[in-house]
Amino acid sequence: MPLPFLTADRTFEAASESALPYDDRDRWRRPYRPGPWRVGVAALVLMVASFVLFAAVLIALTGSASSAVVVLGIALVVIAGALRLLRMGVWVSPRGVRQVGFLMTRTVPWARLGSVRTVQQPVRWLGLPRTVQGQALVRVPAERPGDAVPLLTTASLDFLNRPAAFDRAADVLEAWAAERCR
Repeated sequence: MPLPFLTADRTFEAASESALPYDDRDRWRRPYRPGPWRVGVAALVLMVASFVLFAAVLIALTGSASSAVVVLGIALVVIAGALRLLRMGVWVSPRGVRQVGFLMTRTVPWARLGSVRTVQQPVRWLGLPRTVQGQALVRVPAERPGDAVPLLTTASLDFLNRPAAFDRAADVLEAWAAERCR
């Protein structure tokens, strides 16, 4: 059963555009669905958060309220981390490309973007320092064409062991860039 994520590839489907009256064209859209590794890790983190919340309830019932508040705060931080993990990725809108990381978000307007292309290069495996040979979708700034920044890689949480999903997402992002950077 497919989940109804808001994706950018719907814009390029030949079927019909969304007939929903509240469908906002200026919203940020992810051009791909979150990968199973990302969703699985977030689910495990949320499961840990449920145990921490249960501990907060037990501490509140048996111990001091201040300790329960501290443990509740820890649970809320863990939940916020899991939600941020699910939000990570590349998002597009008519305004530009947004790369959402765990701690930082970078937005590049289409006017400052030179091109978006797929290249073969060593990529970081799951965001760790270890590199493996793979494909990367890179954005090349218009001002400095030599400074290519990877947007998506085949070794990320979204596309690990899913080359067809990477190709679809790369095609959609390249189409958005070709349409907007003219």
